[in-house]
Amino acid sequence: MDIFKLIFEHDLRLDQLKERQLDRTVQETTSSIEDFLKPDPTYSKFYFTGTVLPEQRFGINQLMAYPAFLDIFESALQQYNSFYNGDTASLKGVIEIAEIGDAIILSKESSHTWDTGRLNVDFESNVGHKKEYLAEVLKSDDLVLYKEHAHQGFDLHLFSKKNIYPLFFEPLKSLLSDDFRFFSINGKRIQSERKFYFETWTLERPPHGAEEVFQSTVI
Repeated sequence: MDIFKLIFEHDLRLDQLKERQLDRTVQETTSSIEDFLKPDPTYSKFYFTGTVLPEQRFGINQLMAYPAFLDIFESALQQYNSFYNGDTASLKGVIEIAEIGDAIILSKESSHTWDTGRLNVDFESNVGHKKEYLAEVLKSDDLVLYKEHAHQGFDLHLFSKKNIYPLFFEPLKSLLSDDFRFFSINGKRIQSERKFYFETWTLERPPHGAEEVFQSTVI
C-alpha cells in the first residue's frame, strides 16, 4: 500500500529558514510578538514524501503510484519552465537527472539569471545558509525545488512565495484507491521523527495536524 504525504507550511518568514534536517529529528519554531511585527518576506514550502507498507520503504519515488504522481506534479506546474544547471527540460526529465540537494528553478519566464550554485545544498550546508539568495529568487515569483534524501530513495521539497497548495490538492485526489492513501499534513505540527513517520505505528490514528484526504475532502 502507498502512503502519500503532502506536508505544507505557509506564511513562513524567510529569515527563519532553519537547518535542513534530513532525518526529521530536529525542527525549531519561534513564536513572539516581534516575529509578527517585522516586515519580512514570507514563503510557503511543500514536502512530498511517501511510504510503502508493510515493507516500510521510504521515499516518494518508492511508491507504486510514483509515475502517476509525477505526471500530476508536472501537470500542476505546467505554467513553469524547469531549469537545472543552466539547461531546460521537462520537469519529469529534470527530476530524473538532478542530484540530491541541487536546486531546480521553476520559472514562468523563458530564461533566468540565478546562480544556482548559490542555492545548492549538501551535508556541509543547508537551506538556512542560503536564505538571503533564496529570498531573492522567491520574491521574483520563481520556485525552487530540491530532491531530498530519503531512506530508500528521494523526496521532493518545493519552495514558493505564494501558497500553491490548491494546484496539487484536487489532482492528487484522483490517485485515491484501496492501495493509495493520501494525508495532508500541517508541518508546523509535525515536529519529531516519530510524528513524521506516524504511518509506521499509528496509521489509523494519525497525530494532530495530519488529515487523511478522501474524495469528499475539500480544502
